[in-house]
Amino acid sequence: MEVVLLERIEKLGQMGDVVQVKDGYARNFLLPRGKALRANKDNLSRFEADRAQLEARNLELKKEAEAVNEKLEGYSIIVIRQAGETGQLYGSVSPRDIAEGLTEGGFSVARGQIVLAAPIKTLGLYDVAVKLHPEVTSTVVVNVARTEEEAEAQARGEDINAMNDDDDDELDASEFFEEDAAPELEDDAAEETDASAAEEEAEKPAE
Repeated sequence: MEVVLLERIEKLGQMGDVVQVKDGYARNFLLPRGKALRANKDNLSRFEADRAQLEARNLELKKEAEAVNEKLEGYSIIVIRQAGETGQLYGSVSPRDIAEGLTEGGFSVARGQIVLAAPIKTLGLYDVAVKLHPEVTSTVVVNVARTEEEAEAQARGEDINAMNDDDDDELDASEFFEEDAAPELEDDAAEETDASAAEEEAEKPAE
């Protein structure tokens, strides 16, 4: 299907370009979202008549997006998730989760503006693109951790999985015994020593 673009579409064209796209892409995305019109005679005439207004509106939206970008660029959000020892999440982090985190931070962002090739499924720091405008994109940091403390450590550049391994290595051996179990072992050893000494004494020939 041939369409005329009403705004810049990445990897497709600029406002006013007439391009050939797949029918499904046009019907399911471009046309219903007001990003393009069918490139027939009436619509082309309509576009040319409204072009100045569309360009002015686009410029206004771009300036608004650039203002938001100044605050949003590099912004970090923390997403708490349960995960296994290897860092694999019990679930995932989706564009909806990221959009909600940014909204809580005071930004008006819809999940459709989050550019994420696939859901996040492991702990870590992720640079995620946010499409504020066809010509303005911000990058935010998504900090996925088990706890707020781990998120802070991760933000400092620490390996939280290595931290957990170190904690396991530092377990005190006494934690594996019940209370008073260790003294009992010492008493048993002392009794065995006394018994051995008595046997040796008994085996000595009488003088």
